[in-house]
Amino acid sequence: MAGTTGTLVLAGTPIGDVADAPPRLATELESADVVAAEDTRRLRRLTQALGIHTTGRVVSYFEGNESARTPELVEALTGGARVLLVTDAGMPSVSDPGYRLVAAAVEHGIRVTAVPGPSAVLTALALSALPVDRFCFEGFLPRKAGERLGRLREVAAERRTMVFFEAPHRLDDTLAAMAEVFGADRRAAVCRELTKTYEEVKRGPLGDLAAWAAEGVRGEITVVVEGAADTGPEELDAEELVRRVRVREEAGERRKEAIAAVAAEAGLPKREVFDAVVAAKNAARTGPAEGKGLS
Repeated sequence: MAGTTGTLVLAGTPIGDVADAPPRLATELESADVVAAEDTRRLRRLTQALGIHTTGRVVSYFEGNESARTPELVEALTGGARVLLVTDAGMPSVSDPGYRLVAAAVEHGIRVTAVPGPSAVLTALALSALPVDRFCFEGFLPRKAGERLGRLREVAAERRTMVFFEAPHRLDDTLAAMAEVFGADRRAAVCRELTKTYEEVKRGPLGDLAAWAAEGVRGEITVVVEGAADTGPEELDAEELVRRVRVREEAGERRKEAIAAVAAEAGLPKREVFDAVVAAKNAARTGPAEGKGLS
């Protein structure tokens, strides 16, 4: 391997049914010089199910050691190794470890390729019965209620179908927050245990889904939400503009970015939103109705 540059292979793994594993996955697992796995125990179960054995070195590569292990794997790659990266389910880098290693490999001029595999995002979209001509993936929402609401408000006007991942124990709170921000009538689908024995797709308005989830839901969850209707720019008064800026600031945005985002949502010049914020700030100093200004 000396004097040659290796290859980083991102391998998609089954999201449920092991029979969905592409034939190339078994070939790559058997021939890789290094297999970097999110969970080495799950890797062992996967290879047993496929009836194969890895011949290369197996190392763990997960969120807790991703930063520290990346240089080690890059060193192996620059030395000519074929490094295979697998996560617990689906494609590496997509809400899973992998981005740092891909970026580092590209920076070092190392070839990066992939073994396509099952995708929870695309599977859920296809099963949702919602429009899929345009969509966006939002991953996991923040765990804290305030931050979660802030993130949802950021995408409230998104017209593309949205896909989210969520933990089962937070699903009821997330759906309730979505119903609050997007509207209880917005259509959605909760896809549970995709390709597994107890696969279930629950479709309906967000309000109904939130009530259903309140009883408790188990398994791996993907939520698909219909995009906002295209009603054109909203007509917002100054007080509402200021309120929206404040909400974004409370969610962690800087005022400049919050003003720009609200202006884009409302189809207004940034200067108009800025002037409304300044006017509210000045009014607050002179004693108007408490709570309507920005400090």
